Formats: sequence, structure tokens, C-alpha cells
Amino acid sequence: MPSPPRTRHLAGSPLFTPSMHVLSRAEQSRISYNRARETVRAYGLTMDDILTLSPKFWELHQDPLAVLDGAAMTLATIQVNLTAGTIARHASDKPELVSLVEDLLAYRKHGQFLLTEVGHGLDIANLETTAMLQPSGDFILNTPTPQAAKFMPPTIPAGLPTIGVVWARLLVSDEDRGIRPFVVALNDGEQMCAGVKSRLLPERGGTNPLNHSITTFHDVRLPSTAILGPLEAYNSPKIALNHAIWRVVTGTLAIGSSTLPAMKATATIGAMYSLRRRVGPPGKRVPIIHFRTQQIPILTLVARIHVMEAFLQWCTGIFSDTTIDPRVRHAIAGIFKTTISEHANTASIDISDRCGVQGLFAYNQLTTMHNDARGIVIAEGDVLVLSIKLATEMLQGRYCAPAPKDHNSLLARHEIGLFEENRALLSQFPHQHRSDEVNRLILPQCQSIIEAIGHRMAYEAAVAAGVQQDLINLYVASVVKHDLAWYSENVDFGRRALAELETEALDAVLPQLSSLVTKMEMEPWIYSKIVSDESWDAFVETCPVFEGNALVQFPEIGPKVLDAKATATAH
Repeated sequence: MPSPPRTRHLAGSPLFTPSMHVLSRAEQSRISYNRARETVRAYGLTMDDILTLSPKFWELHQDPLAVLDGAAMTLATIQVNLTAGTIARHASDKPELVSLVEDLLAYRKHGQFLLTEVGHGLDIANLETTAMLQPSGDFILNTPTPQAAKFMPPTIPAGLPTIGVVWARLLVSDEDRGIRPFVVALNDGEQMCAGVKSRLLPERGGTNPLNHSITTFHDVRLPSTAILGPLEAYNSPKIALNHAIWRVVTGTLAIGSSTLPAMKATATIGAMYSLRRRVGPPGKRVPIIHFRTQQIPILTLVARIHVMEAFLQWCTGIFSDTTIDPRVRHAIAGIFKTTISEHANTASIDISDRCGVQGLFAYNQLTTMHNDARGIVIAEGDVLVLSIKLATEMLQGRYCAPAPKDHNSLLARHEIGLFEENRALLSQFPHQHRSDEVNRLILPQCQSIIEAIGHRMAYEAAVAAGVQQDLINLYVASVVKHDLAWYSENVDFGRRALAELETEALDAVLPQLSSLVTKMEMEPWIYSKIVSDESWDAFVETCPVFEGNALVQFPEIGPKVLDAKATATAH
């Protein structure tokens, strides 16, 4: 486990302790902005940290803030990675940008990243927002159609001046020179800038509210210095765009890593509740953790956390190495996010279910973290779309993920088997990777392929990091369940063998549950009311009380014999 977060001193502070569920949306949003600001400031990031992807940069994205307030963590990663990170890449050519990056990292200004459009989603190459070069050297920024409106970034005024990195199609005379980022002033903290309109969307529901908006531009004049990058046309617009949006790729790994603290909190809540909750007659009551059905999801999550911790450390090391092919680094980020997203979402549902009706209430944190995790699946690259892109490119041989160290391990054999099966299928449609056959037969397999690669990589990272063997065995058992039919058909590893592997691992890990959970050090960040008798009793005392002296008269209850006339009327 990593060292305690740099924000440990904030956990008990007034800003980080109010009961958010009793506050209005505006009040919750204000607190989320302030939490994001204090968290980013606690890390003291420099422009060098952002550009080199220092350990401190990755630590920020694993901060327990993600457990306490998913909206605040979203604001923090947009501020640091997407907005400051994109602008910082151009500061060497434009020194005047250095002070802007410093303002963003010190949280003297809010930063937003406006890429996605309502009508285009992940189809970035076809964005419609335009920035037309004027004879003076300035630009005019416009939203030409309703479908070109920027979707999601929280651009409404929030107390500090807000700067946006807006992605638009550069038009020079009648020439379309491709998509470029522009630095745009959005509001002064109190009102929107001239020509910029922001419409506040309703709440997503089930999460800490973020001021998601629809943003449009009407004849917004930008200075000549607003463009990030050259005016000249690129020889390869596609390659140039992929290079320009690299901070989104960085965000794929960064935001994926923010699910780790949420997984730890879910395991902690599930374990503490299961140790506290007892069933049975007086004198013979036992904690529900006694039952294997309760143990399986909690212990499996504990194992997955240890394995994912090792996997993340390996991934950040590879990703931060700029000598490695960018396509491989992108693949590493996508594989990690796809793998951990499935683990986090499965655990959220399984453990929430094992907490019974208490798992359904937002005051117990589980549903909120689950909804935050669902958002992470989509943010900075939807894992399904990422999987399709990465799997089809690797099946075509354009590049490859790091090969297995042990081709004979169970998980390596599964990865190789799925890959070879689909590569053989693709070879039947040469040069037709967009064909209907590929759409029907291969695309549905892409996420399974990427997850299989991720399972194997995670396993190898855990072995190399010296993770306890029983935890590794439990991890292996948990992912074999994803495709047990393949293992039965191809390596003679069926239900009985899986049950034995899982049972032995569960028996070995169960006695260590309390110590393993304690070492996660998540309790300061947990506000769930069901983790102890004391927290539950204190919570009940805060609930509104309704009492009185009302007296309600009930009619006489008992059988009545209807007379003939009444009976006839009734019929």
C-alpha cells in the first residue's frame, strides 16, 4: 500500500466533514469546488510535475478525495491534467502561458476542458465548433449548429475566473486546417463573458452534483495568442490531433487510478459492516461475515485491490517513459482503465447487495461511489470504445502490448487463446476491418480481449511486486470466472478446479481480513453510517423526528351482515 495521502490533515477539517445529503445542490457544488482547490494545493504541483508525470502527479489521482467527493476529484483532474497539462505543453513556445499554468495549479483560477460536443461524443475528428482567422490575426469562435455545443464541462460561474481549453476547427480563409485547442476566458467568477452562453444541466442523480453544462459561443473574439499550436496545416491531421489530445490519454490512466481508493473504501465498509452485523437467536448470534456468501465479494475485492495496486505502479512507470511508442503507452492506459473499471463496478454492486437495504442509501456511501465509478467508465475514453480501438489495432498488427513473461500461466494462455482466435477470424476479412462481418463477429469480443490482457498483466505485476500468494490466487480465481467456459474447453480447468482454487485462497485470506482492511487506512474518509454502532446511533439522532398526540377514530372492525336491500344494491 502507498504512504498516507498528502491530504490526511484535511480529512477531519470542517470543509471535508459536512453531511452533503442534507445540503442543496448549490451548497454541495460550492463545497466540491473548495475541496478540489484544497486538495490540489496540498500536493503543491509544479509545471514540471505535470509535464513529466511525476510520482506526485499520480499520487493526486489516487487521493481519497475520490471516496469522499467524486465531483471534487473530477474538478481536480480537469484542472491539473486536462487544462493545465494541455496549456503547459505549449509554454515553452509561449512563455506568457507559464503564469496561467501557475494560476491553475495554485487554484487561483478554475480550468475547464471543452472537447466533446453534443452531436459528436467521441467522434472528435468531426467536431463542428469553428475558430476563423481574421485579417487582424485574431480569431472568431462560433458554435455553428446546436449539435456543436460543448457538452458536460461545468462552465457556469463558480466564484473564480474560469479559463477553458476549447477545441475548435481552425478556418483560414476557405481552408479547414483541422482541430486546434484555444485558450478562452469563459467567465469572471460571477458572470459569463460576452458571447459565451452556459446552460446548467439537471443533476446526474446518485452522485455528488457537478455543474455539468452545455456551452455555446457566438462571435467570441480571441486574441492571436489564444491558439495553442501552429497556424500552418498539418501533413497528417489525424496524427497531429492524436498528439494534441495526449492529455486525454494521460487522463485515461489517471482517472482510472482514482477508482482504487473507492475500491478500498467499498471493501472497508463491507468488511466493517459484516463484522458488526449479527444474526441468529439471543446468545447464538454470529456476525454475517461468518457466511461464505458474505466473504466471497469482500475478500475477492481485497485481493483485487492488492493486485491492482501493483498493476497501477507498473503502468505508471511504463506510461511515464517517453521513449516507448505512444501507441503502446495509450494501450497500457486503456488496458488498465478497462480492467479496473470492471473490478470496481462489480464490487460496488456485489458488496452493496450484501449490505441489504442499507446498501441502497446514499448516506452509506456505496451507491454514490458506484455512480461515480460508472462516470469514470465513460470519462477520458469510454472503455468499450477504447477496447474496440485497441483490440482491432493490435489484431491488425499495428503494435502490440508487452508480451507475457510466462506463456504457460492460466491467464496468459487465456489471453493468447482469445487473441489468436480473433486474429484468425479477422484474417478472413483482409483490409476490411470496418466490414459488417467484423462489426458482427469481432467488435463484441474486443472488451473481453482487452480485459484478458489486463488480467494477465495485473497478475504478472503482482507476482513481480511480491504480493502475497493467497491474494494472487484469489485474484486468479475471480477472473477465471469471467470466461470459465474457455478454460474448461481449452486447458481442462473446470468448475471443480476453480472451486478448489477459490476455497483454498478464501480460507487463507479470511483470518487476515481485519488487518488487511486496517492497512488500507480508509476510515478517516468514510462517512458511511453502518460501519459501527456508534456511527449508526449518532446518525439516527440527526434524523428528523415526528411526534404528537393525535387520536384517530377507527370504525368498528368485524363481520357485518348486509340486509337484502343493501346486498342487492352492492351487486
